[in-house]
Order: sequence, then structure tokens, then C-alpha cells
Amino acid sequence: MEVVGLLCVIAAILIWALLWVWDSSELKRSREQAGLLGAGSRTLLVTAHPDDEAMFFAPTVLGLARLKHQVSLLCFSAGNYYNQGETRKKELLQSCDVLGIPPSRVMIIDNRTFPDDPAVQWDTKHVASILLQYTEVNGINLVVTFDSGGVSGHSNHVALYAAVRALYSEGKFPEGCSVLTLQSVNVLRKYLSLLDLPWSLLHTQGVLFVLTSEEVARAKVAEPLS
Repeated sequence: MEVVGLLCVIAAILIWALLWVWDSSELKRSREQAGLLGAGSRTLLVTAHPDDEAMFFAPTVLGLARLKHQVSLLCFSAGNYYNQGETRKKELLQSCDVLGIPPSRVMIIDNRTFPDDPAVQWDTKHVASILLQYTEVNGINLVVTFDSGGVSGHSNHVALYAAVRALYSEGKFPEGCSVLTLQSVNVLRKYLSLLDLPWSLLHTQGVLFVLTSEEVARAKVAEPLS
């Protein structure tokens, strides 16, 4: 019984410590987000293929919606690697509807310039030109895309990061336009699920979105069937 009691005390201390870390991190992060993610911002999510928005960015999109952002999507291909481009475009629009992005704010680039192919390196200057034009025309003040690892390492994902980095480093984005990139993590952390939460809370730089149970359900519905 003494051992059981000791284990209960240890468990209680660990839970309290985790909650303390959570509260402290959330307070600090909420202050940081208030400065970076002002309510009403016009945000552009830049993806390479249909399903990227659901597989990789659903927490981000739902978190931004919670902050009253007007989110648009610029997808650089129809995802036609297996000749399913038309189906995947429809699934993209359905997914965006679930995530709160209306068809009027979804643009899919469907041409041979940007094929869905990991063996093809997209031209950085061409991607950057299209992206810059979209941000200027639509008054975008926050761009969200992949980081240098592309999350999955797909060359099309990495190409988007290269274009965004070039525009940002050269100061070509409109004044006041910020950039957020999705952090790539190793395979172990991807599958740790809740066990990775303490590490993420303590070591994430920038912005971290933790979904509510309702938002988790929406994210699951947004996932493509094919």
C-alpha cells in the first residue's frame, strides 16, 4: 500500500508539473501570438498538392480561424501523379469547406509547369513570381507554408519554402507581411502523439496550435478519402 501511495504522489506531482508548464507556456505563447497573429489578418496558406492542407496544416488553419483570420489557399498543383487530378481537386475543395476556407479563396494551379512529381524540381523564381503577385493583389499579411525539410521531404514542398525564403530574404513581400513555416520533425516525434506534447510546449519556437476536441473532429473529416 505504501508503494501504491508513493506512486500516486509521484503521478500527482508529474501531472501538476505538466499543467504548470502548460499554463506558463500558453501564457507566454498567447502573448507572442497576439503580436504576430493579429485578429482579422489575411493569411495565405501555400501548398504543393491537394491533401497537404488536411494532412499537414489542419491544426494551423483551424487555429488561425479561431483567431478570426481570413485564410486563403494557393495550391501549386492538382496532384495528378496517379492521374487523379480532377478527383483530388474536388477533394481539396471539400476539405477546405470543412476547414473554413470557401471556394472563392481557393486557387489551384493546374498546368505542366508544376507537376506533382518528387523527381521534378520546380523553378524557384517562377514559384516566387506567382506567389508574390497573389500576396500583392489580395493584401496578404501572413504567409504559411513548409519549412526547408518539407515535413515529408517531398521536393515540391521544399520548392515552396525556397521561393518564400527568397522573397522574404530579398524584402520583396509587401510591407508588414510575415511568414510562418511548418516545422519538420523526425519520425519518432511524429508517432509519439500526446507524449510529444511537453517537448513541443517547451521547445517550439514561434506558434503552436493545440486543437480542441471539436477541432480535432473537423480535422479528421477534412482528410481525403483517396
